[in-house]
Amino acid sequence: MPKPLVAIVGRPNVGKSLLFNKLTGQRTAIVEDTPGVTRDRIYGSCEWNGRNFDIVDTGGIEPGTDNEILLFMRRQAEIAIALADVIIMVTDVKVGLTAADADVANMLKRSKKPVVLAVNKCDSVGHTNPDVFEFYGLGLGDPIEVSAVHGHGTGDLLDFCVEHLPEKDGEEEDEDVIKVAIIGKPNVGKSSLLNKILGEERVIVSNVAGTTRDAIDSYFENEHGKYRFIDTAGMRRKSKVDDAIEKYSNLRTIASIERSDVCLILIDANEGVTEQDTKIAGLAHEAGKACIIVVNKWDAVEKDDKTMDKMTENVRRDLSYMLYAPVMFISALTGQRVEKLFEMINSVANQSAMRVTTGMLNNILADATARVQPPTDKGRRLKIYYMTQVGVKPPHFVAFCNDARLFHFSYQRYLENQIREVFGLTGTPIRLTVRQRGDKDE
Repeated sequence: MPKPLVAIVGRPNVGKSLLFNKLTGQRTAIVEDTPGVTRDRIYGSCEWNGRNFDIVDTGGIEPGTDNEILLFMRRQAEIAIALADVIIMVTDVKVGLTAADADVANMLKRSKKPVVLAVNKCDSVGHTNPDVFEFYGLGLGDPIEVSAVHGHGTGDLLDFCVEHLPEKDGEEEDEDVIKVAIIGKPNVGKSSLLNKILGEERVIVSNVAGTTRDAIDSYFENEHGKYRFIDTAGMRRKSKVDDAIEKYSNLRTIASIERSDVCLILIDANEGVTEQDTKIAGLAHEAGKACIIVVNKWDAVEKDDKTMDKMTENVRRDLSYMLYAPVMFISALTGQRVEKLFEMINSVANQSAMRVTTGMLNNILADATARVQPPTDKGRRLKIYYMTQVGVKPPHFVAFCNDARLFHFSYQRYLENQIREVFGLTGTPIRLTVRQRGDKDE
């Protein structure tokens, strides 16, 4: 069961994301003094007076707009309102009450949900700011003066939220939930894939590159298991990251990779593997994440009986450093093979978490060294005493030897291949650390 949900809504640029970050205690939402920075629903967790609940930040509601992106933002906010148990409406005391505020308030009153009115940017303490009184005109009850910058008034907001939450907290997320990051360059179909999986209009889908700017979490459960999908902003080349918002988004994508268990690396079937694709895939590889290479938009490719084999060969050539990753061909638009992703996600997640006993490892080591003698240098031969596994996600092995300088990279790769030959470890990189006798454990 999901935890109770509190939605933060309001017109653009009133400080919703800054308040969200203050309430959740982390810099989850991008904060920039530009209307429309938050476009999708961004989730975070909060604990107050012993109650645990989720908070969702939304794009600003812009009533009566014809702009495509602003219409999408309004739709996302409406979905958040429909899902929420409690709503915080944020206004700006410095701008004052606007017609757009009144339109948002009317929308919230129609929702029949508990609503608390937060008048933001009341940064001074002491006497009540007289400009606050005009917000009584919204008909949402007593406004609460808050400062998202300094934290003033946030306790009163949270008191209201906790008072109006459902009686029972939702259960904590199970340990067997697999965290899946959907990564790739802009406009490769990440949001479309997430929407197809969830079966709802979860994130903005547009053919405008860079539509998704934040990393977004979505819980999903089906007969295959429990998942938390992270849809990330498409990463651009460094040379094209020319404003602060895009820089934040790239950093957010890297952070999303770090906290995931499995990365779905989306490739555009029409373009093949590009230089930017190799850099993005390299981030997941270096982070040690289980990976699946997902060739999207397969429905748009003219095919014969050799097209898939040729594309696989090209992917393997261009991403030669991650031959362990399976390649799947899907269409997020039509849903082709999307259902099969779950079995592969489960498989690579299990492989990444696999543990091998020291006894079995050393049997493999003995067989491998008998087949191919360890290297020598100036008459001195490498001796590998034993191997043991010290970690998972990815599987991390340590080999103890007489002289680490003799342990050539090519022989490390040979041992890794021998381990894969026996245990598979499909979809996950392997870490092999070399220590020589006398080294202290870290």
